[in-house]
Amino acid sequence: MAGQDAWKPIAAALLTAIVVATAGALITDLGPWYVNLKKPSWQPPDWLFGPAWTLIFGLDALAAVLAWRGARTPADERRIIILFAINLTLNILWSALFFRLHRPDWALGEVGFLLLSVAALVLGLRPMSRLASALILPYLAWVGFASFLNWTIVQINPPFAS
Repeated sequence: MAGQDAWKPIAAALLTAIVVATAGALITDLGPWYVNLKKPSWQPPDWLFGPAWTLIFGLDALAAVLAWRGARTPADERRIIILFAINLTLNILWSALFFRLHRPDWALGEVGFLLLSVAALVLGLRPMSRLASALILPYLAWVGFASFLNWTIVQINPPFAS
């Protein structure tokens, strides 16, 4: 990688993380609908979700840069872009289904695809950088936990409107 272009993957990864985090924050509405949902006693406090997602997106950005630097071919670079594009789209879609459309039941159906996309990042980045792959593991754990929380919320609340 040429020295003058070394900053480009860093800038792209940071900008992407900021755009996706901002989109997720704008979609997330913690208004009366959310407040009135029954939630399990073990759900983390709402204030914890922002810092958790900030950490996850920071690790994702670092993982993207490390994987990009470890890419040996244009096909590797395409794989990185495709894996992150699918994952980040599914991430935003989950927030839209749950918080904007008020459909935790639909979000529950979608979260399986989100979880698979995170696992695909772990596996797909590994050939380029083992560290990049490892940096995605907290995201995998968080989405696994969020999946169970989503399932629990669907179970303890009345059916959602069609």
